[in-house]
Amino acid sequence: MTLIWLGVLLVFGGVLQMVFQPIWHGRLSGRRRLRAGQPGDTLEPERPGGGFDLKSNWPGLALLALGAAFLLAGATI
Repeated sequence: MTLIWLGVLLVFGGVLQMVFQPIWHGRLSGRRRLRAGQPGDTLEPERPGGGFDLKSNWPGLALLALGAAFLLAGATI
């Protein structure tokens, strides 16, 4: 049962890491402007987030694969 719970935690952690990876790369606010309505007066990042990239998401994928392996091992025991 311990393998199953460890697998669930690793899968959940891997998914969370992959979901939050693009969010961590983007800027949430720009410089303050004196007047509202000027370009850049939003909370949107100036450049889009990274999206899904193997280079930046390999830790999440590794956690997901390790968690899946633990779940399979727990199911066979």
